[in-house]
Amino acid sequence: MRLLDKVIIVTGSTTGIGKAIAIRCAAEGAKVLLHGLEQDWGNEVLAAIAPEKAALHIEDISKEDAPQRLVDKALQTFGKLDAVVNNAAWVVSSNITTTDIPFLQKVLNINTVAPYQLIKCALPHLSRTKGAVLNIGSVNAYSGEPDLLAYSISKGALMTMTRNLGDTLHREYGVRVNQINPGWVLTETEIQRKKEHGLADNWYEALPRVYAPAGRILRPAEIAAAAVYWLADESGPISGQVVDLEQHPFIGRNPPKDNTTIK
Repeated sequence: MRLLDKVIIVTGSTTGIGKAIAIRCAAEGAKVLLHGLEQDWGNEVLAAIAPEKAALHIEDISKEDAPQRLVDKALQTFGKLDAVVNNAAWVVSSNITTTDIPFLQKVLNINTVAPYQLIKCALPHLSRTKGAVLNIGSVNAYSGEPDLLAYSISKGALMTMTRNLGDTLHREYGVRVNQINPGWVLTETEIQRKKEHGLADNWYEALPRVYAPAGRILRPAEIAAAAVYWLADESGPISGQVVDLEQHPFIGRNPPKDNTTIK
């Protein structure tokens, strides 16, 4: 087991990528503090993991002192802290017309400031275990879709924070900080989001090759498999790195001329 006896906080783990990471971490021997907004979904994830290997905390991560309460619960429940996975995020559509300052600040508070606060609260305990931080970003950090302006800004800031803290925290505290930037992932919320945009219920079954060369998009479990490496001791001293997880080169890509739908 690659994460045997490690204690890991996974934010936003009642659904999607966070849920997959939490379940995989538990399968690899870790004890996991689940977190999210949905009590019923959280209970389902808790039931999928052995009771002695998981606990659940329901709270908006951007609330004042919420990160500290997460750290406190992990310590009270499991006695130590080895890693933090900053996965919780608000994926919301916006552009230059619809993004006013209060809205932008709210997105930044959830997607960038809260992860920073959690790292800061966890740092004294991670330094004792020579632990790790894994931030879950997005390939939208590089520029983003036209209607994901505020979200893309927040993920760009998260990526810079990862590189900065990945250097300083590793040198000064022995804590590694790395980031995964997933591409398009078939989460429960993404399925629903695209349906709300007017697509068919089975929109993900036939996608243009320019977006999905493999004929499908990524699955949460595939992101979780990669996450284990960064949380495990086998990743050694590697810190301050950002890894894009997508099925095609994202920057400088030459999309095929034939943009037909795969059947």
